[in-house]
Amino acid sequence: MPKLAKRIKKSVDKRPAEALPVAEAVKTLKTFDATKFDQSVEIAMRLGVDHTQADQIVRGSIVLPHGIGKEQRVIVFAKGPAAEEAKEAGADEVGDAELAKKIQGGWTEFDVCIATPDMMKVVGPLGKVLGPRGLMPSPRAGTVTPEVAKTIGEYKAGKVEFRNDKGGNVQAIVGKLSFDEQKLAENIEAFIKLIVGMKPATVKGTYLRSAHISATMSPSVKLAV
Repeated sequence: MPKLAKRIKKSVDKRPAEALPVAEAVKTLKTFDATKFDQSVEIAMRLGVDHTQADQIVRGSIVLPHGIGKEQRVIVFAKGPAAEEAKEAGADEVGDAELAKKIQGGWTEFDVCIATPDMMKVVGPLGKVLGPRGLMPSPRAGTVTPEVAKTIGEYKAGKVEFRNDKGGNVQAIVGKLSFDEQKLAENIEAFIKLIVGMKPATVKGTYLRSAHISATMSPSVKLAV
C-alpha cells in the first residue's frame, strides 16, 4: 500500500467517519491542510443504474448558481451568421473544416466544443478524438444547437456536463475551495437536486447509493443524502 504524504495523512485523520449534511461537509473539507493553489472541489455520486440500458443513462448539464471558478475555453463549429454570433459571444475559436483539421492533428486545448446542427457532418469524424475526452458535441448535452451565443454564455458562466460511467458514478466540478462556504454548499445542493430529479423510471432498488465531495488534493467527505 502506498505511503501517504504527511499533509494527506493529517487530513485523513481529521475526516469524520460518518456522513455529514452538505454544509458541515463543506466546512470539514475546508479544515484540511491547504495547498499553494486554489483546489477545485468535485462531487462524486454513486447511482444504482445499469449503464448497459439506454434508458438508465444519467446525462446532462447544469449551470451552477455560483459557477465553478474557472474560465472555460470554448470552441464553436459554425459558419456564416452563426460564426459571427459565436465570435461576438466570446468563443475562443470559431471555424469549420480548418478547425476540424487542427483537432485531427492533435490540438485539444479547450474545455467545451459546441456545434450548430449543420456542422455535424464536419464534426462527426472527430468522434475518435473528442469522444474519449468527453468533448464531442451532443444534442442531449445541449452542445449541438443553433443558439450558439446563449450556449457560449452558459459555459462561460460555469455550466458543467456530466454522464454516469460504467460503474454508475457521476462526477462533476462544483466550485473552488476558496468559495464562500454557503456558495459552495448551494452549488453542491443544486447538483444533487438535479441528479435526484433525473432518476430513470426503470431503475429498481436504491437510486442514490452514496455521495462524496473532495478537493483536488484532499480526502473525500461522505455526504448524508
